[in-house]
Amino acid sequence: MTLSVVTCAALLALVPVQDDKSAKNERRSWTITAERVYTAAGDAIEDGEIVVQDGKIRAVGKGGGGDLKAYAVTPGLVDLSIRIDQGFRSVEQSNEITPHVRALDSLDVYDEAWRRAARGGVTTAMVSVPDRNVIGGLSVVLKTAGAVRAAERVVRPDAVLYGAIGSAPSASNHPAFGRPDDFYSRRPTTRMGVEWEWRKSLFDAAVSRQDPKRSAPGHEQLHAALDGKLPLMIEAWASQDIRTAVFLIEEARREGWGNPTLIVDAAAEAWREPQLLVRSKAAVVLPPFSPEGRTRDGAFFALDTAAKLAALEVPLALSGHNATDLESRLCYQPGYAMRGGLSFDAALAAVTTTPARLVGVDARVGSIKAGKDADLVLWSGEPFQPTSKVIGVLVDGRLIVDPRPGASLDASPDASNSNK
Repeated sequence: MTLSVVTCAALLALVPVQDDKSAKNERRSWTITAERVYTAAGDAIEDGEIVVQDGKIRAVGKGGGGDLKAYAVTPGLVDLSIRIDQGFRSVEQSNEITPHVRALDSLDVYDEAWRRAARGGVTTAMVSVPDRNVIGGLSVVLKTAGAVRAAERVVRPDAVLYGAIGSAPSASNHPAFGRPDDFYSRRPTTRMGVEWEWRKSLFDAAVSRQDPKRSAPGHEQLHAALDGKLPLMIEAWASQDIRTAVFLIEEARREGWGNPTLIVDAAAEAWREPQLLVRSKAAVVLPPFSPEGRTRDGAFFALDTAAKLAALEVPLALSGHNATDLESRLCYQPGYAMRGGLSFDAALAAVTTTPARLVGVDARVGSIKAGKDADLVLWSGEPFQPTSKVIGVLVDGRLIVDPRPGASLDASPDASNSNK
């Protein structure tokens, strides 16, 4: 085991994690003290105190004793590419262009991945339609724990319009010669075909503004994306696909179709041509760092990618992609980025304030500030350091991971009520 594996050791330990069963009766008011409170909204507060009341942060400042104690506290982590879905059951397979499909409609809140994410400090996440379609649909931002019903966890229902460029949308498809013999006898079958589907979709949506008779399902969402009212998030791992995404957006602007806001997801090779991202005013969500360096689509993910993008002021977020291997989870990614030269403040912003702002939920989450949701991560030492671990997590004031000595695993409703 390398030293870095200890960073999120709480993910492997038997940390106390509460169920959703007693959501209505759970305690949601606490006083939390720490040697350092990293608010992500200003300077760190030494010997800080956070007062939580009814699931909201009531006050932040200097303090003394409290219900919960830790060395450091940060805002709950925000993951814009958590990738928790039901596979092909979350994809509309009859059409490659489905901007109107909603990820919210196929959520499974009972997936164990939610608990895994919450244990690692991810309190808010965005779920997108899987990348099997060219334009998959509308992504949803929600809390990783809390109420049983998905609708009660939602922070923003239709946050971005999500699609993909690269090998994924055409995977398994093949040309149909004569009568189709299976469901995948269809286009696109190549990267070029995927690009053509994107260009045709944007062109058709632009034309339908002038001729409503040419409107089709999904054009309402495409119009919102072209107008910049709905961010357009495109998965593109390799540099050739990142270029295609940027060129599509620039073409839309040049042709007068609109002025889309671009977020490039999984942009492993963003380091190759960062000026292209600067020119297009695109934001970037990086995938989990790969020790081998190689990721999907043969892309090479350099360790200093985040540092290079930050130096050019490209809006940057890190993600965990619902990784099952320990080292790839989101709480590790800031540490890797810091090894590549990213500053602590920039690394913290990349998992808190920046992703929250990119999808328009920063009024509620992403920083520790009075009036915001009480989404907090408690650390045993300096956040993101190899010797530190997550020892406590709160989501909307609910204690998901209990840092107190002797706390039981998976506390029952009676046990949680006894904490009042």
